[in-house]
Amino acid sequence: MSPMMQPRRTITAAAMVALLTACTGSSGSPTPAGSSPTDVATSTATARPATSSPTPQPTPTSEPTPEPIGEPPALTLTSVAAGLNAPINLAITADGWLLVNERAGRVIAVNLDTGEMSVALDITDRVLGGGEQGLLGLAVHPGWAGEDLRAFVHYSDRNGDTVLSEFHVTDFALPPRLDPGTERVLLRVDQPYANHNGGQLAFGPDGYLYVGLGDGGDAGDPHGNGQNPATLLGSILRIDVDAAEEPYGIPEGNPFANGERGAPEVFLYGLRNPWRFSFDRETGLLWIADVGQNAYEEVNRVDPVADAGANLGWNRMEASRCYLAGCSQEGLVLPVGEYAHDAGCSVTGGHVYRGGTIDGLRGWYVFSDYCSGLLFGLRSDATGVNTPSVLLETGVSVSAFGEGLDGELYLADLGSGGIYRIDAAD
Repeated sequence: MSPMMQPRRTITAAAMVALLTACTGSSGSPTPAGSSPTDVATSTATARPATSSPTPQPTPTSEPTPEPIGEPPALTLTSVAAGLNAPINLAITADGWLLVNERAGRVIAVNLDTGEMSVALDITDRVLGGGEQGLLGLAVHPGWAGEDLRAFVHYSDRNGDTVLSEFHVTDFALPPRLDPGTERVLLRVDQPYANHNGGQLAFGPDGYLYVGLGDGGDAGDPHGNGQNPATLLGSILRIDVDAAEEPYGIPEGNPFANGERGAPEVFLYGLRNPWRFSFDRETGLLWIADVGQNAYEEVNRVDPVADAGANLGWNRMEASRCYLAGCSQEGLVLPVGEYAHDAGCSVTGGHVYRGGTIDGLRGWYVFSDYCSGLLFGLRSDATGVNTPSVLLETGVSVSAFGEGLDGELYLADLGSGGIYRIDAAD
């Protein structure tokens, strides 16, 4: 692709955008046919790798680092790239390239300084892309350097089931390009329906890979997956992709590592459709946006040390409210933020802002709603259950957020194919 740069512009339109299929059900539409590679290694949801004993990694603090948090200023969006096809995930490499997943199965590398774009991975031949299915997630290995350049992707295969795979760079010239022929399949998970696939991947401060999976779909979690830690669905998994075991190891600290009360991979459960989560780069706390059913969207803040094994409530609860009649909050971790469907219908998780260019925004968790386009903020030191502040009416369909090496934040517009940086308004 040729370099693409767009002039700076402020987006303030408040018009509602089309309803995200995550609010109801969806079915995928086929992508161009092609040949599928042979898997290097595979695993199913029922496979149970051995527990690993990795080299100790830094762990997050048990309490957020005290820091004065100001009032956020007026914000604007600055276009940095355009013309992508349904961008749905953003990740950054250690050398500063923004990797943008297109739902149909491509990853586009974007130079944030020049707007240059290049195809970094094309697996459209093996991805079912449409609705809530597609090339949903990508995480760059934290050791990305030299000739050890790896990334992990989460996609829907041609049968609509979840695949977690590793890819390598084999040609070390820039822009980065992951070789489709290097695919190593780590995990496959059967999906009963076409919606609620989750999709997020992120490496934590502990060096492990965290994997988000929705409850498997349809309305109301008919299979009860959210409250069943023995299934991988409705959970956030934690695995060791660098372990000697194949296809991955189970960290010793996983709450169900012995497999007696839950699946060894499960780290958190009680989730409906975790649509983007991230780690605060300063405190190590995990922020999870979970798409609601009929009435409320929620944001959870979890301490990966103290809250391992936490039940986040679905489908007993929708946000902090009972979903099942007569439900109990006992034993649940309640959200730190929630909002009703008069402000949107499908939350898109973001990041705690730790950049240095927007005075007053530092320490705010910035996220959005796909349906309304509202950009929201929650103080990262908030206590109790809070209604988020509206920071900007973007007028776009926010599908994902990304964090630059400098802590500045970016978002993707699924509808227009644009990538924007969040800036302070003039």
